[in-house]
Amino acid sequence: MNGLLFDMGQSIGIDLGTATVLVYIKNKGVVLHEPSVVAMDTETNEVVAIGKEARKMLGRTPENIVAIRPLREGVIADYATTEKMLKHFLNKACGHKRIFKPKVMVCIPSGVTGVEERAVREAALQAGAREAHLIEEPLAAAIGAGIDISKPEGNMLVDIGGGTTDIAVLSLGGTVYSKSIRIGGDKFDEAILKYLRRDHNLLIGESTAEAIKISIGTAYPEGTERMVAEVRGRDLVTGLPKILEVDSDMLYGAMKKPLDTIVRSVRETFEKTPPELISDILEKSIIMTGGGALLRGLDIRLTEEMKVPFFIADNAISCVARGTGKALDMLDKIGNNSKVKRAY
Repeated sequence: MNGLLFDMGQSIGIDLGTATVLVYIKNKGVVLHEPSVVAMDTETNEVVAIGKEARKMLGRTPENIVAIRPLREGVIADYATTEKMLKHFLNKACGHKRIFKPKVMVCIPSGVTGVEERAVREAALQAGAREAHLIEEPLAAAIGAGIDISKPEGNMLVDIGGGTTDIAVLSLGGTVYSKSIRIGGDKFDEAILKYLRRDHNLLIGESTAEAIKISIGTAYPEGTERMVAEVRGRDLVTGLPKILEVDSDMLYGAMKKPLDTIVRSVRETFEKTPPELISDILEKSIIMTGGGALLRGLDIRLTEEMKVPFFIADNAISCVARGTGKALDMLDKIGNNSKVKRAY
């Protein structure tokens, strides 16, 4: 796609996630999906690799090369590196040669501060955007999942990303109530790492923790088949390589605390929702989006505990990116919403 020229109406949506960045281009769909990882040379302070190539370096780099994630828990932890990463992804997705700068919409968690909002906006502008708009993740996810948010009826959505979980009740093009907690897929990985180190003296890396979570992890062991996998790491007692057999029940025990927090937050959102909208929600299913929603059995557990059906949206991982891009064509409908911030 190198050499693609922008026109004045070019619209780009960016899901600037803790774990991954997705770029959506109007009339083209999601054109980029890469890890939010940057490899830096600490001696020269230069970028060595970004995205997929940098992800491969996690835990495998020499002393002078550090693979970092510039976003933590849904917000920018390293502004300069985030700006470089955004510029790289925009160029990769859309081409280096541009006549006009694009109009960009970037999603943000629902609980960010004004300072964090400004950091995201400035990073987008410095990366090459002509206009930078911000939209909260639940609203973008709902649009991307195909919910007609303009109707005067309640819809509930749970978006579980790498760094945050956003839960929101939507109606009439806006957010009636939302709750954001800084727990997501990364906390699941961290819980697995700590469990194996504490209970089995086994040291593994982030990539290994994520891999076994995806392959055998579960949020509801009673309703899913028990699965087993081998984990390779280093024995903290002997210092030698070690292979350990783990099963899905063990991983559930490891992830129980962050999972319980998500379930509790969903229940609290129900408690804060107006009764009129609760009746609407009970007639429908609650939509789940984000990579964390794909954890085996999580939809079953939420359905069991809340007594309301939960279902995972089609293309759950890309819902926020698609909704973020489509929101640019809906500014006349949602532009006055406090959850959509305009900036130029």
